[in-house]
Amino acid sequence: MSYETVFSALSNPVRRSILERLRDKPSSVRNLADHYPYSQPAISQHLKTLKDAGLVDDTAEGTRRIYRVRPEGMQMLKTYLEQHWQGFLLSLDEDEEEDQSDD
Repeated sequence: MSYETVFSALSNPVRRSILERLRDKPSSVRNLADHYPYSQPAISQHLKTLKDAGLVDDTAEGTRRIYRVRPEGMQMLKTYLEQHWQGFLLSLDEDEEEDQSDD
């Protein structure tokens, strides 16, 4: 699982919406499809992309698959964003110090 794969998966607004729904409650493809104007196979394809990115996983419950957010995938995303946020804040501090030294 790479950052590129994760961000590619999240580039689609339907997949982001699915991920938000799963954050609130694990769900089957059928239940998810009820919230979108897309077929169950289309929702399944979005779920496959999210699963391949490591953001969701699934378990069998009878004949259904129940999808849920994968905490490890979300943690990886959080770590990535925190690292870049810290770098951004440090560069702001450096820019501010340079501006003050120019005065």
